[in-house]
Amino acid sequence: MPHITIEYSANLTPDLDIAALVDTVHDAAISTGVFPLGGTRTRAVKHSVYAIADKAPDNGFIHICARIGHGRDEDTKKRAGDVIFAALTKVTEQLFAQIPLALSLEIVETNTWKKNNIHKKLEAKS
Repeated sequence: MPHITIEYSANLTPDLDIAALVDTVHDAAISTGVFPLGGTRTRAVKHSVYAIADKAPDNGFIHICARIGHGRDEDTKKRAGDVIFAALTKVTEQLFAQIPLALSLEIVETNTWKKNNIHKKLEAKS
């Protein structure tokens, strides 16, 4: 973990490189040192149906949900959240200056059943 989901309004795709957004957020999460490389997963989900504020068609949103396992203290979660949110705001800086845009991030602790052999693969590579 974390499992990071980036949700965004469909009206952003002409002006925002979603693959670059995913890479930026993924790299930011890993750079914190809080999350293991082998457990970090980042994906984006486009929403074609949404209503934002006054429903103006140029209103956009990006919401990040980072689901993490239990056990990290509040300061660690805040530090990781600050790094991820700073990366989001930097990569969307130009777009934010051009259109009405709501950015948000939440970190959610969750109970998760998992089986992952990616950690072994990464250990063998190093």
